[in-house]
Amino acid sequence: MVAVEDGRGMGFLCWKYSHYFSFLMVKDRNIVVNCTLCGGSKTLSTSKTSNSNLMKHLQKQHASTKLVEKEPEGNVGDSSSVDAIPAKQRKLDFGQPAVQSITQPQLHRLIARYVVEDMKPISAVESHAFRQLISHIPVRGRAGKAPSRKTFSSFLNQEYANMESELKNTLDMVEYISTTADIWTVHNKIFLGVTAHWINAQNMKCEKAALACRQFMGRHTYDSIASELDNINSSHGLSFKITSTVTDNGSNFVKAFKVYQPPPESDDSEYEEDEVTFVSIGDVLQNGGDDADDAISLPPHQRCASHTMNLISCTDVEKWLLSEAATKTIYRSATTKCAGLWNKASRSTVAAEIVEDIITKKLLVPCTTRWSSFYYALERISKIPLVELNTISSTLQLKCFNEREHQCIREYCAVMKPLTVALDILQGEDHCFYGTLLPTLESLMTKTLAIKNGLQILVGLPDTVVQAVKTRFAHVLGSEDALLAAVTLPKFKLRWLHDQARKDLTKACLLVECRKLLPEQDQLQPGTSATNTTQHPGSSKEDEFFSFEENEDIYATAEGEVAEYLKSGATGLDSLNHFPMIKKLSLKLNAATPSSAPQLKGFSAWET
Repeated sequence: MVAVEDGRGMGFLCWKYSHYFSFLMVKDRNIVVNCTLCGGSKTLSTSKTSNSNLMKHLQKQHASTKLVEKEPEGNVGDSSSVDAIPAKQRKLDFGQPAVQSITQPQLHRLIARYVVEDMKPISAVESHAFRQLISHIPVRGRAGKAPSRKTFSSFLNQEYANMESELKNTLDMVEYISTTADIWTVHNKIFLGVTAHWINAQNMKCEKAALACRQFMGRHTYDSIASELDNINSSHGLSFKITSTVTDNGSNFVKAFKVYQPPPESDDSEYEEDEVTFVSIGDVLQNGGDDADDAISLPPHQRCASHTMNLISCTDVEKWLLSEAATKTIYRSATTKCAGLWNKASRSTVAAEIVEDIITKKLLVPCTTRWSSFYYALERISKIPLVELNTISSTLQLKCFNEREHQCIREYCAVMKPLTVALDILQGEDHCFYGTLLPTLESLMTKTLAIKNGLQILVGLPDTVVQAVKTRFAHVLGSEDALLAAVTLPKFKLRWLHDQARKDLTKACLLVECRKLLPEQDQLQPGTSATNTTQHPGSSKEDEFFSFEENEDIYATAEGEVAEYLKSGATGLDSLNHFPMIKKLSLKLNAATPSSAPQLKGFSAWET
C-alpha cells in the first residue's frame, strides 16, 4: 500500500519495505523515489497502485541484502493490529479538499447571473434538470434548492432595484458622462436602448453602464424619441451632466436633438427690466401639452462616426464607381461574378468543399447590413491567384474572371483598407475615446491618398474617399472640442499634427482652456487684486506713481503645466494625474465615444 501525503504534507511510502525508499514527488500517475540502499543516488518510478518495480529493484540489485519488513502501523506487539491490515494494497489517496458551501442568497445570485447574462427565461428555474443540477451545490451543510418561479421573479425585481440604486449613487459621483442611444427592431417589437460612458477620475479607467432597454410603444417620431430620452436622463439625474449623446444618422434622431436643444445663454438682458405678461388660465390648461414639450431639453448631439463611415463606403464610393462608364462596367462585372461565388459556396456543401480543396480556405460571405463584411469578402477573393480563382469558377460552372476584373478588386481593397482599419478602431472591443476620432480621420486621409500612385483602374477613388470624409466629417474636422480631446489624450498629444502652424494654434487653444480652469485662489489672493504691481525703491509718492500692473504671473501655472505635459513621454491615461488641469479637460472631452457601437453590441444578443 502506497501513500503520498501525510498530515504535514511530506511524502512517504506505506509498504512493508517502504523504509528502504525515500519519497521525492508525484509525476502524473506515478511516484518517484530514491533507494536508500543505493546511497540515495538511484531514482526509481513506480505506479501509484503497485510496488512491483520497487520489489524487482530490491530483488535484482540487493539480492545479498536480507530485507526486514517494517512494523505495521498501530500498537507494537498488538496482534489485532496485524490482523487488521488488509491483504490487498490500498491505492494512493489524492482526494481534493471538500468544496466550500455557500449561502442561499449567494446561490440565488449565481442563478440570477446565469438567467440574466445568458438571457434565459425565468421558467428555467422550474426545469427538472436545472433543479437537479442545483441540488448538487452544497448550501451550508445541505443540498442546494432552486427557488420557485414566483420567488425568483421577486428576487430579480429586488436585485434590479438595488442595482439601479447603486448605479445612481455611482453616477452622482461622476462629473462628466456621455450616452449612446439607438432604436432596434426585434421580433416585431421596437426597443430603445441607452448606455452611459465615463472615465473614473480615481483610476482613469473607462466605465460604462446600461441606463435603459425598454420597448418603444407607437411610432418612433422625433418628438417621441426626445420625450423618452429626456425621461431616461432625468430619472438618473443626468440632465445637466451629459456632455453629448451619440446616435446614428437617422433623421428622427437628428431632428429630435435639433429641435430640443437648450436655448443659448445670453447676457444682453442684464439691464433690461422684467416684463410681466398676463396669460389666461384657460389657455394654460388647453396648451398644457405644448408647455410639456417646451420643458424637454436634450444634451448636445454627436453623430456616430462608424455609421458615417459606412455611408461613405456604401453611398459616396458606390456613387462614384457607377458614375463613369469605364469603372461602372468593370466594377459591376467583377462584383457580379463574386456574388455568384458567394451564393454557390454558401448554399451548396459540395461547392464549399471544392473551394476549400483548391485554396484550403473558405470564402467569406458578406452581410447585407455591414459594409466591412463586404470588404473582407472581397479581400479574400483578391488574395486568391487568378488561376486558382478561375479553376474554382469553372468547376462550379460560373463565369471566369479576367485580368482587369481581378485588378479592379485588388485596387478597390487597397484603397478601402484604411477606411476598414479606421472602422475597426472606432468600433473596437476596447473603449474608444472621442479624442481618437480626429487623429483617425487625419491618418485615414493621408494613407488613402498615398495609395493613389499605384492605381491603374480606380485612379479617382482615393480622392473620392478623402472628399467624402471632408464633407461628412466637416463638423469634426473644424471642431475645437475634437482637437482638444485628441491633444489631451497622452498617446496623441501633438504627434499626429504635421503642420507646425497648426501645432502652435492647438497649443494656444489648450493653454486658453487651462487658464479658464485656474482655481480662484491662484488668481486672486485674499486682500489683493487680480493684478500685481511692481514696487520700485524711492518715496511712497514715487512708488504710487510708478506702479505697473503685471498679470502674467497668474498664468505661469497653466503655461508650465501645458509645457510639461507636451514634453513628457508618458502615453498612459493615468499619467494625467500629474497634470490636473489637462486631466479635467480630458475627463470632460473624452467621456464620449466616437460611435454608438457599444449600444449596437448590446442589442446583438436580442437577435437570437
